[in-house]
Amino acid sequence: MKISYDPDVDALYIRLVEGQIECQVIQLNDRIAINVGPDEQIVGIEVLDASDLLPAAGEPRVKLENLVAA
Repeated sequence: MKISYDPDVDALYIRLVEGQIECQVIQLNDRIAINVGPDEQIVGIEVLDASDLLPAAGEPRVKLENLVAA
């Protein structure tokens, strides 16, 4: 999983699957989109205007729970 934030466009992207995968975009609302790959696998989540929706988006802190190192 890779989480990236672009302060120039205020966008947060959570990539759950690595590699190039052809995706269908499901727009949940004006600010949130889900990228879905083959077999309905969630590939990524995009959040626009991230600093409004997620006040800590621009901060470099991330709390991880119940994850095992690869």
